[in-house]
Amino acid sequence: MIRNDLKNIAIIAHVDHGKTTLVDGLLKQGGVFRDNQEVADRVMDSNDLERERGITILAKNTAAEYNGIKINIVDTPGHADFGGEVERVLKMVNGVVLLVDAFEGPMPQTRFVLEKALEMGHKIIIVINKVDRPDARVDEVYDEVLELLLDLNATEEQLNSPVVYCSARAGVASLDADVPGTDLKPLFETIVNYIPSPEGDADSSLQMLVSSIDYNDYVGRIAIGRVERGSLKPAMDVTISDYHRNVATYKGKVVNLYKIEGLKRVPVQSASVGDIVCISGIEDVTIGQTICALGVDEPLPFVKISEPTVEMTFSVNDSPFAGLDGKFVTSRQIRERLFRELLKDVSLRVKETDSTDSFTVCGRGEMHLSILIETMRREGYEFQVSTPRVLFKEIDGVKCEPIESLVTDVPEDSVGSVMMKIGSRKGELVHMTPLNSRMRLEFHVPSRGLFGYKSEFLTDTHGEGVMNSVFYGYEPYKGDLATRQTGALVAFETGEAITYGLFNAQERGELFIGAGVPVYEGMIVGESAKTGDIAVNVCKKKHATNMRSSGSDEALRLVPCKIMSLEKSLEFIKDDELLEVTPKNIRLRKRILNTQLRLKAESKKDQ
Repeated sequence: MIRNDLKNIAIIAHVDHGKTTLVDGLLKQGGVFRDNQEVADRVMDSNDLERERGITILAKNTAAEYNGIKINIVDTPGHADFGGEVERVLKMVNGVVLLVDAFEGPMPQTRFVLEKALEMGHKIIIVINKVDRPDARVDEVYDEVLELLLDLNATEEQLNSPVVYCSARAGVASLDADVPGTDLKPLFETIVNYIPSPEGDADSSLQMLVSSIDYNDYVGRIAIGRVERGSLKPAMDVTISDYHRNVATYKGKVVNLYKIEGLKRVPVQSASVGDIVCISGIEDVTIGQTICALGVDEPLPFVKISEPTVEMTFSVNDSPFAGLDGKFVTSRQIRERLFRELLKDVSLRVKETDSTDSFTVCGRGEMHLSILIETMRREGYEFQVSTPRVLFKEIDGVKCEPIESLVTDVPEDSVGSVMMKIGSRKGELVHMTPLNSRMRLEFHVPSRGLFGYKSEFLTDTHGEGVMNSVFYGYEPYKGDLATRQTGALVAFETGEAITYGLFNAQERGELFIGAGVPVYEGMIVGESAKTGDIAVNVCKKKHATNMRSSGSDEALRLVPCKIMSLEKSLEFIKDDELLEVTPKNIRLRKRILNTQLRLKAESKKDQ
């Protein structure tokens, strides 16, 4: 059976190349919204964090209609840390739209997701987006895409993929780079004519691979996937089977069955081959399992998700201010939340440690883990995390470490400082390409060498540089790296920061807090200008004397403090420091809070 009334596609691209904006245009011109309906920009980025950061974190399904043909569209994340989302949703589709920025061209994540799509043998439509940019390099970018396809051993058919020139923001597409488009019809036509229709045996027993999991407080866990074979109905008894045999085969019942229409899930009475459906009622189903007809145990193979490269320790908050902000503070609550995240994030790993109060969490990168931390604190969790550490591997008896492919676009006058900094972090220059008045530098750098580098990079390039990285592979250990060169300003006593105390402390370095902020002994209140840590008393008051009152001097002027975001804080902390995360505050602290005990521990370490 061939479903000519249906097309399943995924939109893949590097971060910020315009995937979600293109999906907006397809939905608007696919008749999903009423003519007078108010629609937010990037309507698919429904999560608060996604809207704030302007990035897609979770892959999402939607559907538009064109000339009676339903087009199921999967919008995927572009950031390398969420590559696990892209890898698994590619199993649901028959073809991909590869989106490339008309100025930037193929970037690291473009290569990563394209490689996965080619491995699965998907047909590809090349869409060169943002052709209306004044600095667009349309012809050069097309050549770069072809070079990338050749590099990835694409078949002849994939090399001859159709090209559509597009401006997603304007909602127009054209098949000729020199002829401006008027709407997205050329893209719709290309999808309908080029992407193969789903096919399978509709009369055989049911087979459906679960590619994604959602959760709803009312109906519980929702399994999302494509029907590969047979048909599916509500109230149907099924068998849940696992290809890797990690879980024993068990029975379940489909309670509700939904198809995706536009941005809504619509209840339906049946689904057949090729349909992307959502199922509720099967409590323990998870990503990678196959839902089969009752009594049938024929699981489908699931894509092997790339292994995590970074780990952090999440532990119960034990600072003097513990429990003041958070709703969920115990180890049991933190453990339940972390293991619940595993149900929908296939590239995350959570391991118990020797201590009942801490857990090791492994992810694809710093951003992957920082999004989890931010999500948990918004839900009311309070905990503390360690500095990120890379996961080493032993390959043929040699200690190896993860290497990132780092691509930077920098102004020409910043090239020297960027190359010097990356060189000190054991990075190797691979390519150097001029781009108008800028330079594109590509390096292979140890993952640990990139921890804490972003803020330095922005300083060195005066805020004009762009950097992107993607996991490249494992290579032999590169040796010790120079970590943060500066020390910390550490609060000497518990109390409230006073202007007088801060004024004296700011001569020692850059402060992270202002007046009126509660502090405790061992809390980091700033960055020292020297290499060692300095204990400062920010709670110090100016006392009255027999000569003058305590407030008689002229007003003390404080230098504005540096605001430390979650990402900046994770970049800043060293091995002997922790990050305390609560719903209302992010605090940096020393592992050993007591000043005397900390100095003793440091002197022992030096000996």
